[in-house]
Amino acid sequence: MTGKTLTRMDLSEAIYREVGLSRNDASQLVESVLDHMSDALVRGEQVKISSFGTFSVRDKAARVGRNPKTGQEVPINPRRVLTFRPSHLMKDRVAAGNKR
Repeated sequence: MTGKTLTRMDLSEAIYREVGLSRNDASQLVESVLDHMSDALVRGEQVKISSFGTFSVRDKAARVGRNPKTGQEVPINPRRVLTFRPSHLMKDRVAAGNKR
């Protein structure tokens, strides 16, 4: 692992270079896409990006957990969690280590 993280700015810069939008327009495009995705997830909808994967929200029920150090039971509240399921193409690409 290289430790490199892809950021919003990296995405904007790639759009600027590859599509030809201005840097400002590219940045606004990235923000708009991320806002649409976030809004859909908040509403409980799935976000499916072909050849990439599916983001979805899962409701987890309340349960009893255990402190591993003391063994004491601790209640865990119900919550919503974000999940990502990669597509088969993405899984294969990552497994093969392809750059493109």
